[in-house]
Amino acid sequence: MERQNRKEARVYAKISRAALCHNMELMRDSLPDGIRIAGVVKADAYGHGAALVADAIKPYVSFFCVATAEEALALRAHGIQKPVLALGPVFDSDYEDLVQAEIRPSIFTEAQAEALSKAAEKLGRKAAFHLAVDTGMHRIGLSPDAEGVRLAERIAAFPALDFEGMFTHFYRADEWSQETTELQEQRFRDFRKALRERGLSPRICHIANSAGILNLRGTDYDMVRAGISIYGIYPATEMQHPLALEPVLSLHSTVTYVKELPAGGAVSYGGTFVAERPMRVATVSVGYGDGYPRSLSNKGEVLIHGKRCRILGRVCMDQLMADVSEVPEAEVGSPVTLLGRDGEACITLEELAERSGRFHYEILCCLNQRVPRIDS
Repeated sequence: MERQNRKEARVYAKISRAALCHNMELMRDSLPDGIRIAGVVKADAYGHGAALVADAIKPYVSFFCVATAEEALALRAHGIQKPVLALGPVFDSDYEDLVQAEIRPSIFTEAQAEALSKAAEKLGRKAAFHLAVDTGMHRIGLSPDAEGVRLAERIAAFPALDFEGMFTHFYRADEWSQETTELQEQRFRDFRKALRERGLSPRICHIANSAGILNLRGTDYDMVRAGISIYGIYPATEMQHPLALEPVLSLHSTVTYVKELPAGGAVSYGGTFVAERPMRVATVSVGYGDGYPRSLSNKGEVLIHGKRCRILGRVCMDQLMADVSEVPEAEVGSPVTLLGRDGEACITLEELAERSGRFHYEILCCLNQRVPRIDS
């Protein structure tokens, strides 16, 4: 479903432009002068809606980063003209489209470089790329050693390529101990020096992710990559919170039915909840088919009229049931907050993650196309 402005929907996510701008301004102001920001909008902007988010943050960023060729081309289709970097590997068959759209791929093998160069030559263009360096995560990237230097030389020698940038990725910068992160920084710094000694000087080096930005690690290069922090979420609960980020997304639904449940009545599939006393039960129009965690069955809560209401029984594909015995004003049409604030009550992403046994990024990324993202 296309992201759109809607006043009513069975379930919808509100995306706060004000919070997006607040978070970007906090990060911008915390960085050394002249450091550029790349906005990471992969996985549909971590479930927030890539087109909407990219439009909101484009005054603050010099680059956009995505994971895949499809995501990069989608940004272009939405009218985003700023440079776009695909952080993950792409197929050889994608290179012509990427070159045509002036999208930078990540390169770390000679075969990739050859395929990209051929695609660029065919189109009569130069193709900019960013070299991915593996400083310890062992996901993608060439090794920052003598062989890596020789490989970088061979990659840069392809005639239709422009060695624009180089990057690595912090994989433990969100931990109390920064020992691993310091080692990654040193490896990257030494590798950049070795390349410079061979006459290779990429114009944009970047290493800091959201955790690096918040910890001011790797923020002294040319650019940083802001990811989850854009959306007002901290990379890990154990991190210090030096910036007062504001959550961007809240999730809402509506009461569609209210019933009186007698003592002994069972609720939802499998009858895993049985009422010990008479209760009022509200049906809410959201389920795991929308990306709401089924693992919140019998233990999650929702907010109705500013009060916490426990989920009863199993979360269904399209609906769930909640106890409104203490919410006499609950009725058909009552708004329901699944994530976010209602009056003084608030359900945080961290609470949902802890109760559901899932990673907090995952909850956002799993909100699917049945959930409109509403620009607010």
